[in-house]
Amino acid sequence: MKVRDCMCGDICVCTPENTVCDCSKNMNEYKIGFMPICDEENNVVGLVTDRDIVLRCIACGKDPKQTKLSEIMSTNVCCCKPEQDISEAEEKMCKEQIKRLPVIDENNKIIGVITFGDLANNNEISQQEVGKTAENICNCNSQNEKHCK
Repeated sequence: MKVRDCMCGDICVCTPENTVCDCSKNMNEYKIGFMPICDEENNVVGLVTDRDIVLRCIACGKDPKQTKLSEIMSTNVCCCKPEQDISEAEEKMCKEQIKRLPVIDENNKIIGVITFGDLANNNEISQQEVGKTAENICNCNSQNEKHCK
């Protein structure tokens, strides 16, 4: 099975210039926990999770209405291609301990997202593989990072 067969193509994105408040409102409206951050050409330049908003903005005393996403977003974004095998996406999720991967086309433009939930809800993916992926994503042996900058 390919990533394109399992991914969600209905995506919402923000720009680095959007505020944390703008992003939070979009996340609430679309019932999502992460937001790809794209430039004017729809290239993924970062991503923000609900956890990033709490740890890198709120807990650090920053004003969500004034703080730009560029100040709190992760910039080392792991992505995958639609033609990759689903096992490669699972492998990346395990290795990087992440639950979501933006899917980019041959021109590096975002075209979708594949999430751990997409894998878990797909009947063509074995529950054993999904379990292994979950175990690796949730591995808590990694170092905690300091979030306020």
